[in-house]
Amino acid sequence: MLNGNSSTFEILTFLVTAAEEAAGCGAVASILVLDNDGLLRNGASPNLPADYLRAIDRLKPNPRVGTCAAAAATNSVVITPDFSADDKWAELRHLPMSLGFVGAWSTPIVSANGKVLGTFGTYFRERRQPTPQELSGIKSLATIAAQALDRHSPGSASASSGCNVNKRA
Repeated sequence: MLNGNSSTFEILTFLVTAAEEAAGCGAVASILVLDNDGLLRNGASPNLPADYLRAIDRLKPNPRVGTCAAAAATNSVVITPDFSADDKWAELRHLPMSLGFVGAWSTPIVSANGKVLGTFGTYFRERRQPTPQELSGIKSLATIAAQALDRHSPGSASASSGCNVNKRA
């Protein structure tokens, strides 16, 4: 897909679907991308409701807010096994909990030069920690997402294809 004519959105959606299938048990994945203003926007979240996506749209990276905003701010994996027990979710926990989610974790999507481009989040309907295999798998998917985002970033050779997730988000 990276070497073909697939759009960035198609690639990101494929990666999200792969993460959901691998996690099973009703897990839902989401890719958020940093826009030109440094705010998190939806890149691909096919199984999250539109009202949820509107509520989290334009989150600013912050180490004290949720998992995705914290992962984007710290450039590290952020794990929240239980929203009700994590202060980072104090202002937002009602959003995922109203959808039946109990916890989430998020991995930063990082370019080859170390710049955070977005986050790869996974929501769960049970309290749990990721296994080493799950963390490795999401890291691999995040690497592919970074390649897709880099491919269409301003100044890249393929940016002229007209696909820019930051504009679409």
